[in-house]
Amino acid sequence: MTNWQSFSELSTDIVVFDRLIHALLGLYGWEILLSLDFDWAVISGKRKFRWPLIFYFAGRYLLLFAMIGILISLDTPKIINCQALYVFNQLAGDAALGLASINLSLRTIAIWSQNKWIVGIIVLLILGHWSLILQGVLLKVIWVQGVGCTIIKSNTTILAATFIYSMSFDLVVLCLTAYKLAWTRRVSGTCGIHSKLVRMVFSDGLVYFILAFLANLLATIFMILNLNAVMSVVFNVPAAIASTIMASRVVRRLYNFNLAIPEV
Repeated sequence: MTNWQSFSELSTDIVVFDRLIHALLGLYGWEILLSLDFDWAVISGKRKFRWPLIFYFAGRYLLLFAMIGILISLDTPKIINCQALYVFNQLAGDAALGLASINLSLRTIAIWSQNKWIVGIIVLLILGHWSLILQGVLLKVIWVQGVGCTIIKSNTTILAATFIYSMSFDLVVLCLTAYKLAWTRRVSGTCGIHSKLVRMVFSDGLVYFILAFLANLLATIFMILNLNAVMSVVFNVPAAIASTIMASRVVRRLYNFNLAIPEV
């Protein structure tokens, strides 16, 4: 039986974590490059800027900076303040997770025509989510010569609660979206371009939820198992990347749709 707390196992897990992060940065970097034309069009004024895009840009680039920070912590040959760097990495990564949920919820608010009860429910859910995200430092990291920054302790209780809350939040938003779209179509009998929009909004939301749910579930399982300090957080980054990529694509697809998007 594997001794997950042994030094040899920890060393192996650190190597696996290192290679995983390098691969994920390549994946996320490729995603950024593929959609850079959209970002530049908005920044340069070629496309109209809408204030909800603030959350879109913040989520995408906070996660990118967090990924770069993790790589610096793993690859730098010089002694650095690992704890300070990981505080930033953790907060930026968790914030990207929270912003992904906000991007999805803003679309739901628009679909409900800014119904005050729906807005109130979603705002309360967002505040609850961010109260977990901003809990503070949940990782203890030290410098190990020849290895780099190494995680030696993680607060898996709060981390698991944050990911479980994210899954629940996304489920509530998906259900609210599905109910409104189904009810609107049943009452008005809409068809044509509006019906196409309804199908796109629902299918995008469903795909986002399934992929984000599976990624968050995997991360949560390993946090609950708490095999060791590294394995407890090894799938946190893939979960954040999956959520951010899907949420960003949902925002862009809706923006590019040839129909006026309700302002929120």
